[in-house]
Amino acid sequence: MPSSHLLLEEPIRMASILEPSKASFFSAMTKIVGTLGPKSRSVETISGCLKAGMSVARFDFSWCDPEYHQETLENLKTAIKSTKKLCAVMLDTVGAEMQVVNKSETTITLEIDGQVVLTPNQGQEASSEILPINFDGLAQAVKTGDTIFIGQYLFTGSETTSVWLEVSEVKGNDVVCIIKNSATLTGSLFTLHASQIHIDLPTLTEKDKEVISTWGAKNKIDFLSLSYTRHAQDVREAREFLSKLGDLSQTQIFAKIENVEGLTHFDDILQEADGIILSRGNLGIDLPPEKVFLFQKSALQKCNMAGKPAVLTRVVDSMTDNLRPTRAEATDVANAVLDGSDAILLGAETLRGLYPVETISTVGRICSEAEKVFNQDVYFKRTVKHVGEPMTHLESIASSAVRAAIKVKASIIICFTSSGRAARLIAKYRPTMPVLSVVIPRLKTNQLKWSFSGAFEARQSLIVRGLFPMLADPRHPAESTSASNESILKVALDHGKALGVIKSHDRVVVCQKLGDASVVKIIELED
Repeated sequence: MPSSHLLLEEPIRMASILEPSKASFFSAMTKIVGTLGPKSRSVETISGCLKAGMSVARFDFSWCDPEYHQETLENLKTAIKSTKKLCAVMLDTVGAEMQVVNKSETTITLEIDGQVVLTPNQGQEASSEILPINFDGLAQAVKTGDTIFIGQYLFTGSETTSVWLEVSEVKGNDVVCIIKNSATLTGSLFTLHASQIHIDLPTLTEKDKEVISTWGAKNKIDFLSLSYTRHAQDVREAREFLSKLGDLSQTQIFAKIENVEGLTHFDDILQEADGIILSRGNLGIDLPPEKVFLFQKSALQKCNMAGKPAVLTRVVDSMTDNLRPTRAEATDVANAVLDGSDAILLGAETLRGLYPVETISTVGRICSEAEKVFNQDVYFKRTVKHVGEPMTHLESIASSAVRAAIKVKASIIICFTSSGRAARLIAKYRPTMPVLSVVIPRLKTNQLKWSFSGAFEARQSLIVRGLFPMLADPRHPAESTSASNESILKVALDHGKALGVIKSHDRVVVCQKLGDASVVKIIELED
């Protein structure tokens, strides 16, 4: 497995480090997923997030009700119209998450070396001595010496709002634990995580299914974040469920890897899923700290070679309360880009953080700087070698388009696509310039009415590094004559000029389908 420095352009001019960052329409090629919540749900704040670089809005259903999230989504729609910035929607399921239930929302103080009992009896009132949980199989799953973590937002290790417990004995259905650090728990729900222990809960719960079939179907969600994915079968079952919900058959499933069980079956899960979310918060509990980086590099490389988007979480935790990240966090974001992340997912940083817009902007600037020193040449050769020969027709066209664009120093690659697959394959080779994915709608019918596809495909490219979508006029067919393709190309070029990414005398690489043939051509713009 290659180390990060192999993907660092050498040598880096030291003077370039002191040069100010240049603003552009695309804040970075790496995408940013922002979680919308109490501190980021007003139209004004969401508009700021979109302008700062958020391209996917995540709705976390492990807290609050669908009505609350619907209000937030309506605000997002208003912000999209006013800013003219596209944004996709991701629904994050609760999954096999164990929770401590604190109905009265009493503040619970736990002292180091004390004892606390975890009980499935939810009729009990939560206190410093007893914590009711939503799962009655914990006593059967754990043994003396096992580790359990509890907290409202999970565990950076530095705050006093989460607690580390060690199982001392099991009494019937109750689990007696020793408290390993002093902590104060506030709120109505706290996440409970049992380290490296199989929990017999479904990945897609009945509550998840209800939310997806109502809120998700109504809002035609672009992505489903499948929490606590542990087996490839989890993804297959979720896909079968979505296939029965009309438009949601097009929804992409991102498997969220959160524990050792998911890690063990990673290769099979990657094959089934449309993308991967590496949930480093929970993984950081399940894995020894010295192993986390190894998993990150290995998993990201596998996603890159498979051409599937990889999303990384928990990068700037300190920005929940502070205006600047720590030095370690800034370096972590840059390394995520160099390791091959397609997107960075911000959770608490935007959901309840004090500086959601500034956090997105800061992460975008760090990503942009890291992209400038990403060693595309090494990456390209490795990817071509991995694919091997003979290449498929589409893979050959995609890699040729990227090679041509780099050789002629093109300012942009324009790709005509109807399914989005061709554009994603081009992005797989990590070109140094943006890829404008011109999605050409297709006419479809459900026997009752005709409609055009394309909107899903366009929004779903908003999580892929380097891809920027544009929905073409539906009057132009996907496989069309040279004349109609030329007219779409003119619209795409005008769009690129308006964005400021194309100017006079620039070279542009175009990838398009003419009849049965796929063509890569280089054009040079006139005045």
